[in-house]
Amino acid sequence: MGKAKASKKEHNSSFIMIEEAKVTDILKQKAENSSDPILCVDEKGKPAGWVNEQKLYSYLEKEKGLDKKIKKGWLDEAYTVREDETAALQAEYLPAVVVNKKGQASRIITTSAWFEAEYGNLIQQRNVAQVILESAYEGIAVVDKEGRLKQMNQAYRSFLGIDPDEDVSGRPAEDIIENTRLHEVVRTGIPEKGEIQMIQGQKMVVHRLPIWEDGEIAGAVGMLIFEGVSELYRILGNAADMNVEAPFESEDGQTRGQSHLHRFEDIIGESRAIKESKSIARKAARTNATVLITGESGTGKELFAQAIHLTTGRKGGFISVNCAAIPEHLLESELFGYEEGAFTGAKKEGHIGKFEASHNGTLFLDEIGNMSLPMQAKILRVLEERAVTKVGGLAQIPLNVKVIAATNANLEKRVKDGTFREDLYYRLHVIPVEVAPLRQRPKDIPLLFSHYMQRFSKENNMEAKQMDPEALEAFMSYTWPGNIRELMNVTEQLVTLVDGKEITLKDLPAIVSTKLNGETGETEDNHSLKSEQHKQEKQVIIQALEKHEGNKSKAAQDLGIHRTTLYKKLKIFK
Repeated sequence: MGKAKASKKEHNSSFIMIEEAKVTDILKQKAENSSDPILCVDEKGKPAGWVNEQKLYSYLEKEKGLDKKIKKGWLDEAYTVREDETAALQAEYLPAVVVNKKGQASRIITTSAWFEAEYGNLIQQRNVAQVILESAYEGIAVVDKEGRLKQMNQAYRSFLGIDPDEDVSGRPAEDIIENTRLHEVVRTGIPEKGEIQMIQGQKMVVHRLPIWEDGEIAGAVGMLIFEGVSELYRILGNAADMNVEAPFESEDGQTRGQSHLHRFEDIIGESRAIKESKSIARKAARTNATVLITGESGTGKELFAQAIHLTTGRKGGFISVNCAAIPEHLLESELFGYEEGAFTGAKKEGHIGKFEASHNGTLFLDEIGNMSLPMQAKILRVLEERAVTKVGGLAQIPLNVKVIAATNANLEKRVKDGTFREDLYYRLHVIPVEVAPLRQRPKDIPLLFSHYMQRFSKENNMEAKQMDPEALEAFMSYTWPGNIRELMNVTEQLVTLVDGKEITLKDLPAIVSTKLNGETGETEDNHSLKSEQHKQEKQVIIQALEKHEGNKSKAAQDLGIHRTTLYKKLKIFK
């Protein structure tokens, strides 16, 4: 029996030469590949036809000659297609033979192989669509013809503070999305592009587009284009290489003169942790309740405080006080103010304290965990009475102040230790906002690096540099104990010290680059701190693996690191 060579890309069968093929050859090949059709070719390797198995079996019922040659009458015509035509192949023409330019058979596309490939394409298209849905815009929501939610991406859910496990499908869009008009777009069929929508006290730029099927409205899609109106003005300013100041974010115009403050859209990050923190902070801005921001040093707690203030709509200013930087004997007069002659060296006209200066605005008390117990008691009284009495004075001054406190200390532990008042803790802890450390949101590291690279390059009149993949991997593998403040410092070093346009691994500070190879560089002084960071990093990785049931590829993607980096870290942990 002679056999023509065949590609085994999509099947395991070979072709049978019609001139020499016998019944026994077909039966042997069928035994090897029971599900695949059998193709016969002529002496030139061109398709002669498919073996009709019914005709073959009918012969075997009558005759027992297994050495009998195949008859051409047992063959069905084979549909042929060139390699460049396979993408357009339809199921009705299966099975099909792929031929080369000379018309010779090169491979077979079976029905099962075709459907397997089509299913793979559908899965790939679905995955691509999912990526687009999750990252193309800040938020996407789809409703059906009745205005009920069919789908909402994670970005929108995080922005609105919806739990990832909460099922919102089937619920009216207006019950989930504040001030939405998606149901109106479904009713009218009129698209609304570039509209302003107030969500959680912030003006957003949105598109609302109807979905048409067979001449009828089948639903609508809503797209959140920018996190806030001021983000649009920032983009316009970058495009024009000039400063474009955003108009008032509120109807009262209270933000004028506070351009140095940061808004929520200035807080960089696409990780779930940072989005959830921003969502809670936006909700906190809608109330007069006290806010407690917790997080390690350098995570950007004051940025959150500023963003909350700008979103509140308060007409007063934003006053910041670092409680740890002011000596204890001066902190009381600094916060509450003092009357004329209150103490030796006091100003003749007295002094307005930070609480009074924050009237109708926001007072940010940073590092509040460092206050003494007597000062804590005085702060508690001001919060409860919403009034302040100056040092050396008797009259109470009414206050309308939103108080935001922040600390990098574990206040719950300090309450148990007796170094922080329990009643003050609960007075401050009305709305807690936790800002995650950078090591718990590694996918934000490239975004932050790019932002500060552009910023420092512009400040120093230098061309922005790119980072090669190996250096970026080291950047993302490093635990950043100093968080964003440390990342800023390293980025500014790279801007000013690296020659050329590309940053490589050797350009990184040793403490960052050595992490890629699992080296710690620990000394006796920092061993305890590094060990603690090592434990925390291990815990984050374990949680990611548990979440994805041991799938390392998905866990690495969720952590924002390369799969090989994850393997290296797992090897170190063992």
